[in-house]
Amino acid sequence: MSTTAPVPTQWKLFYANEEAWYSMLTDCARAEKSIVLEQFIFVNDEFGQKLIKICAERAAAGVSVRFLWDAAGSFTFFGTGIIDDLKNKGIELLFWRTLIPSYFKVPNFRSWYLRNHRRTVVIDEKVGYTGSICVSDAMKGWRDTNVRIEGRVVKEMKNAFERMWGRAQKSRDLPMRRHARDGEFRYITNYPAPGKRHIYRELIEAIREARHYIYITTPYFIPTHRLARTLRAAAERGVDVRIIIPEKSDHLAVDLGARAFFHMLLESGVRIFLFAGNMIHSKSTVIDGTWASVGSMNLDSVSLLYNFEANIVTTNSSFAEELSAHFVRDIAETREILWKDWKNRFFIEKIPEILIRLVRKFL
Repeated sequence: MSTTAPVPTQWKLFYANEEAWYSMLTDCARAEKSIVLEQFIFVNDEFGQKLIKICAERAAAGVSVRFLWDAAGSFTFFGTGIIDDLKNKGIELLFWRTLIPSYFKVPNFRSWYLRNHRRTVVIDEKVGYTGSICVSDAMKGWRDTNVRIEGRVVKEMKNAFERMWGRAQKSRDLPMRRHARDGEFRYITNYPAPGKRHIYRELIEAIREARHYIYITTPYFIPTHRLARTLRAAAERGVDVRIIIPEKSDHLAVDLGARAFFHMLLESGVRIFLFAGNMIHSKSTVIDGTWASVGSMNLDSVSLLYNFEANIVTTNSSFAEELSAHFVRDIAETREILWKDWKNRFFIEKIPEILIRLVRKFL
């Protein structure tokens, strides 16, 4: 009795948003059955209009098209007639949570977070996209990392979308969580609830097992104390830990929050590099060339603890080495923060970092 061998996972990593955008448009234009798009930021600019136009054309041809946008990230649409407009084009749109929900009745400030920060596109359950991509022309020149992927893991991406779609509809009948059978590639989600922060847990475990190097790129770096301790411990046992963050991001408070961790990390041997080019928005980690992650999750408290996130996580060495090459390319455009210079700064330079510590767990 013969069995068909599974098709190996194929991927393409994109170094810039524009290249990823137009690959996505090409695949959407070829859709025959379904397109689902989960996005934190969707802006009705040139690219956004092109994407809607192509999806509307496919919907008119009988393709099922569904959009799930976060109400905060895509706030320019919220409260407008966009839902009816897209419905007339054959596209279903749901917003994830309202901008002014009934959280006033809840004494826990954390309820204001809980945003859907994920970025997922799945076409015909065969082709998937994820990464740090947003649908906004303002981010065209940003340094982002996105991936187009084909293989069994794409069905897991679609399943994760269906679960979030059900949550957005407040359905109690959610599809069972699907686990990829391809052991090398998984689509792992983070939910803001104890025991469900799966990417966070996997990342901590991978760092603990690192023996040679850890390369991290993140636009916003305000680690939990647990993550900071784990990174310090890795550096202290001789692992080459390098972190790339923007020299100046689009959130000043987050930049100050990151700098509040520099002292403890540099002292332990962690190396920190500030990206001096355009805004670096990539969210990726490579460990020992055998473990890699790319997706929507930042290494700040909001992403790690309070948002819905999703990443491709893989043990495929070719994927990891390719992502590592991206890191090496990026580090050529950085300047390193040296421990001796950082600790010898004037006291007045340290005051903003001291003050930001009071609220850094909320950033």
